[in-house]
Amino acid sequence: MANFSLEGYKRETNPRMAQLETLSFDSVYSCGTATAVSLPCMFSRMDRGNYDESAAKNSDNLLDVLEQAGVRVLWRENNSGCKGICARVDTQTAAELRTPQFCDGDGCFDEILLHQLDQWLESSKGDAFIVLHQQGNHGPEYYKRYPPAFRRFTPECRSNRPQNCTRQALVNAYDNAILYTDFVLSKVVEFLKARKAHYRSAMLYMSDHGESLGEGGIYLHGLPYIIAPEEQKKVPFMLWLSPDYANTERIDRACLSKATQGQYSQDNFFDSVLGLFDIRSDIYRPGRDIFAPCRAPLAALDTAG
Repeated sequence: MANFSLEGYKRETNPRMAQLETLSFDSVYSCGTATAVSLPCMFSRMDRGNYDESAAKNSDNLLDVLEQAGVRVLWRENNSGCKGICARVDTQTAAELRTPQFCDGDGCFDEILLHQLDQWLESSKGDAFIVLHQQGNHGPEYYKRYPPAFRRFTPECRSNRPQNCTRQALVNAYDNAILYTDFVLSKVVEFLKARKAHYRSAMLYMSDHGESLGEGGIYLHGLPYIIAPEEQKKVPFMLWLSPDYANTERIDRACLSKATQGQYSQDNFFDSVLGLFDIRSDIYRPGRDIFAPCRAPLAALDTAG
C-alpha cells in the first residue's frame, strides 16, 4: 500500500491506473496477514473479530450468494489456490491456460488471467462476476512476478532471501512488481471498455494482505495480527467504474471521491459487492456497503392526478 503512487508514493508505480479515473482508498485493513486467512475471511459474511474458519467453510460465501442470485461466477487462479472459496463455482487455473507467451519454468505472469477470458464471457448471459486471483507482489521472490520489460528500478533483489539484499534492491524489485500489477489492471479496464456495448462494468482491486520489506528487521508477511506491523495489515483497494455503470446505478463520483478518505477493511467487501449488483436480500447490510452512501435514491413517482 505504501508503495502505490496513487497513495502519494514518490515513485510512479501506478502510471496507467492514474490515467483511468481510478479511485484509490486511503485506509483499508486486511482480515489477516496471510492468504490462507484473509482470502476466505474477505469473501465470508463474518468480520475479522468473529471470523471462524470452520464456520466459514460450512457457510455460503460471497460467490455462492451471487450465484444464487442469478449472477454467473468465474474464479481464475494464478496464486496458491482459492482456499475453498471457489469450490462451488466455475474455476480455471493458470495451468489450464498455460501458454509460453505468459509462462516460464517459474510459473505464469498475471497477464495469463486475461488469456481467452473473452471466450468465457461471450458464453455468458446476464450478470457476471469474475475473480482474477493474481500472484501480484507475493514474496519472497518479487523479481519473479514481472517480465523483464518491467525492470525499471534497478538494481533489483534477485534472491529468495530478502534479508540478504540491500534495502534499496529489495524495494526496487517490489516496486517493479507493483508497476507490472498496474499494467495488468489497466489491461483489465481495457478489456471491460472494449465490451461496453454489452456490459456496464466495474473493477475492484483489493489485496489480501501487505508485505514487510525489512522495516524493523521484519520481512514478508504472516505475523499474528495483534503484533503484525502496519505494512502487513494495510492493503490497497482501488475501484474503476464505467460511466454507464455509474449512471445506471446512480453513483455520485464526487461523493465516492470523498469516501476514499475514510477507513475501511475487508469486512466491507461482502456487502459492497452485493450492493454493486443491487442485491437486496436479508443478508445484505447497507451499513457495510462502502458505496451505499453515494448511491442516489430512485426518484419518487409523481402520482398526482
